[in-house]
Amino acid sequence: MSELALFGGPRAVPEYNEELFHWPRVNKEMEEAVLAVLRSGDMSGIGITRRFEKEFARWMGVDYALASPNGTGSLQEAMFSVGVGMNCEIISPSLTYWASCLPAVGLGARVVFADVEPDTLCLDPESFEAHITPRTKAVVVVHYLGHPADMDPIMEVARKHGVRVIEDVSHAQGGFYKGRRLGTIGDVGACSMMSGKSFSVGEGGMLYTNSRAVYEKALTFGHYERIDEIEDLKLPEGAGKLPWGGCKHRINQIASAMGLCQLKKYESEISEIDRAMKYFRDGVKDIPGLRMHYPEKWPNSTKAGWYAAKMFYDSSAFGGLSLTRFAEALRAEGVREAGGGCNAPLHLSTLFSKVDIYGGLGRPTANLFDPSDAAAQTGSLPVSEAANDRVISVPSFRRFMREEIDRYIEAYRKVAANCRELLAGDRGEKAEGKFFQF
Repeated sequence: MSELALFGGPRAVPEYNEELFHWPRVNKEMEEAVLAVLRSGDMSGIGITRRFEKEFARWMGVDYALASPNGTGSLQEAMFSVGVGMNCEIISPSLTYWASCLPAVGLGARVVFADVEPDTLCLDPESFEAHITPRTKAVVVVHYLGHPADMDPIMEVARKHGVRVIEDVSHAQGGFYKGRRLGTIGDVGACSMMSGKSFSVGEGGMLYTNSRAVYEKALTFGHYERIDEIEDLKLPEGAGKLPWGGCKHRINQIASAMGLCQLKKYESEISEIDRAMKYFRDGVKDIPGLRMHYPEKWPNSTKAGWYAAKMFYDSSAFGGLSLTRFAEALRAEGVREAGGGCNAPLHLSTLFSKVDIYGGLGRPTANLFDPSDAAAQTGSLPVSEAANDRVISVPSFRRFMREEIDRYIEAYRKVAANCRELLAGDRGEKAEGKFFQF
């Protein structure tokens, strides 16, 4: 191997190829669909949105789908639809983006965090069960970084204790767990469709379910103009056509038009992404100390779109070299995406345990109905707390371009082969996650 670029050697990746990473892919059909909505002036209608929902539900193999302006809104609707509200608790993995759980606080519920499994970085079924109390109404299962959570034991625990299951599929739209579509295993699935996600409409969210009761309850939260669709839910007399959540969750039809086009080409696009990412994985899999975050142990399980792809890093295989120093050397080789860490564990934020969010309560919002310490109820979550120093970002290839990907493989192999040269300048800095990324 040649000298490391960090010390003056040639870069393994001499130039950044935008085409290799550009996302989402916009084709002529999408452009024409957007222009058609603009020219019609019907951005705030629901006709195109209804078509998008119908086709999305067909793709997922479920009975109902409901679009919203963003994934946060869809997740809050999902919580509301299964009964999350005052005097109850919701369990969430700590290692996730805040939107997976924070909307529950707006419904008056307490968020209790559980730990994740070290190999999946998804909800640990044992930690989930250990945090259940008589107030637990629902659990949010996040298919984190595109990796499916282990749904079989999670569902077993949930059914045993009467806990409703919400799947957050924002990182894994179109993925499978043992041959089943993610988001269709629990009571309700919800996802973001913002521009960085694998399935992107620019900005938007989707809730999907096989339960008519869940669908109708979600409609009441922020889709006041669609209350006439309700057939089974018995609304209180005089409730009228008002949004129970005080929100307007009508998605812009420009996004819906994009979504209809995306559905036609998404499977082929993520197939190419899968090919590219697996080619990269195979090129580095024999490097001791590096292991891709991928569902190897379950048949017919996938990382659809490989959103925010990561690999595990074992510093002991590199003579104790810190993850941050390893990543620094990779960036010098031209791997822009290389960086340590993922999301900061949410249970370490005092917002969920110490802050009077809305003011006037005189005590933390988490203690609205329970004076006990919310942070103590969660306790220590060692796997979540250590995760940021175990994972490193990898390039998110959106195209299969063999020669280009080979250069990135060379970069990782080069840094690994010269790791001992990096020890002298290693300050041993810990990787720090961010509450807002992803």
